[in-house]
Amino acid sequence: MTSSFRTLALTTALGAALTSTAFADDHTEAFEVTGSDGVTLNAEPLESFENPWAMTFLPDGHALVTEQGGALWLLNPDGTKHSEVGNVPGVVMRNQGGLGDIIIHPDFAENSQVFLSYVARDPQNDELSGAVVERAELVETGDGFELAERTIIWEQSPMMRGNGHYSHRLAVAPDGNLIITSGDRQHFTPAQNMSMNLGKTIRITTDGEPLEDNPFYGEGGVADTIWSLGHRNMLGIDFDAQGRMWVQEMGPRHGDELNLVHRAENYGYPVVSEGDHYNGTEIPDHADIPIYSAPIVSWVPAISPAGLIVYDGDLFADWTGDIFIGGLSSQALVRVEITDETNERGRSSTTGEEAGRYEWEERIREVEEGPDGAIYVLEDEEGGRLIRLTPAG
Repeated sequence: MTSSFRTLALTTALGAALTSTAFADDHTEAFEVTGSDGVTLNAEPLESFENPWAMTFLPDGHALVTEQGGALWLLNPDGTKHSEVGNVPGVVMRNQGGLGDIIIHPDFAENSQVFLSYVARDPQNDELSGAVVERAELVETGDGFELAERTIIWEQSPMMRGNGHYSHRLAVAPDGNLIITSGDRQHFTPAQNMSMNLGKTIRITTDGEPLEDNPFYGEGGVADTIWSLGHRNMLGIDFDAQGRMWVQEMGPRHGDELNLVHRAENYGYPVVSEGDHYNGTEIPDHADIPIYSAPIVSWVPAISPAGLIVYDGDLFADWTGDIFIGGLSSQALVRVEITDETNERGRSSTTGEEAGRYEWEERIREVEEGPDGAIYVLEDEEGGRLIRLTPAG
């Protein structure tokens, strides 16, 4: 087997000296951000990228960052670029399509495996495309790192026209299985069509197989892999300390949602939404047709959510259990407080509300919690910076 990522410590210093890339001076200076809640954060720029999309930390403090155009970067523990990873899937960046999410296998320390999502095009018809998830091994070569043993374990079905709403965010559930968010591809009705895996959350093994305890297992085809349905464009997913799945998604014209996702639940799109269609056509609200699961929080006007974490660190002790969401059109990092209550009859309920918004006039594409407890965000588009957020004072 090729030398694995576990040997990285032997080459880090040399690699950083040879390949770390500086960026424009006017973007390197630290600054402070005071949120709508009055809390001030220190913001430290660490590195810059071209259209960064996702980030994940490795057990030893290194990290990986994807760029939508197709680059995958290995970062040093200080957030600077170590080197570009080779043998990454070839992609065409087109509208929302390109290289997407990256996360590590739950047994990464032993197998060096990662999961990577991207958009593939139909070789017979370039107008058709769909998201793909690969499993690969991050290995050391003679002059850097590359992906080896690449295997496709999941694909959106069917491929569709258009270049939006792929979603393709990834997470490992507490039980060790893989969750994939699969968007409606801007075609609306696939979100309610059980013969398509579009507009759904997907639950499979790390080998790509359906699980027998999935709610629709036995119906055959893609239905065997579906966990929930009625979603639009889910660009953030994480699990809380109770093992609950949280997913945010962009609404149509406003009505962005934060959903607590349960097994077999239908979240209603496109039948219901807190927003309306872009042509002005009204969509019934969840309250109008309560058979569909309603969001815990919704936003009108929109925040255009991208990236999500449930914070569980100690650096921001007062924020443990809060949810942080990146905002694109809102150009903000949004903090949501979650409240669980039990009434006198023993019935439990979960509510949430926006508790803080932190803005510095940049679109926020990705949010991650670092091993140091700091909050790391990736700004969107060309020159997007990696920012490390810590308490001020």
